[in-house]
Amino acid sequence: MNIDNTQSQMRKGVLEFCILSIIRQGEAYPSDIVEKMKAANLNILEGTLYPLLTRLKNAELLTYRWVESNSGPPRKYFSMTEKGLAFYGELEATWNELANAVNALTAPISDTEYPANQL
Repeated sequence: MNIDNTQSQMRKGVLEFCILSIIRQGEAYPSDIVEKMKAANLNILEGTLYPLLTRLKNAELLTYRWVESNSGPPRKYFSMTEKGLAFYGELEATWNELANAVNALTAPISDTEYPANQL
């Protein structure tokens, strides 16, 4: 079994939630999102990010505005819509439920739960 593929699939599963979490903190430019993801050790390529942002915008979860730049073309800054905030709330509840379940299942085994003679 290929661990790289499994790790990739696990990361993809939380990618949308993480990106929305960044944008929920305030208006975000795509390269800022990439940097924050890298800082959290969740590397994402702009080629992956832009289609995801477009999909979220088309689903009316995000909106954007253009900002003129002194050093190049205008920049597109993304922010959450009311619908996006509600969707984020549902994702957050799902994440917390899932994280709690995984933590419960992967908690270290204590000696009181499984005495040495039963292992």
